[in-house]
Amino acid sequence: QVQLAESGGGSVQARGSLRLSCAASGYTYSSYCMGWFRQAPGKEREGVAAIDSDGSTSYADSVKGRFTISQDNAKNTLYLQMNSLKPEDTAMYYCAAVGRYCSGSGLRAYEYNYWGQGTQVTVSS
Repeated sequence: QVQLAESGGGSVQARGSLRLSCAASGYTYSSYCMGWFRQAPGKEREGVAAIDSDGSTSYADSVKGRFTISQDNAKNTLYLQMNSLKPEDTAMYYCAAVGRYCSGSGLRAYEYNYWGQGTQVTVSS
């Protein structure tokens, strides 16, 4: 059973930074796609960044140049480094995984079948 557990969320002022972590367990796929998604109240879940087992990455336009997705295979952990945070980045952030290479950008939620419980990020102005 694949389990994903996010951590690292919190409250920060605008222009601050946070690093989210997603610890994965029970994951035995040699090829995979993992992504970060976010959902603000009243809005649809949107893809933020994705990375596959080859290390290829993709980002939503709204976070390019500010967020960086990375992975530590030895620790089975996915990261999202978020810099220059803006109030509009406020949302619940989720990590997700699927046992194949990313399809296209990897930023479409319906392509994933494993999800974490989420971690809240709040950015104040």
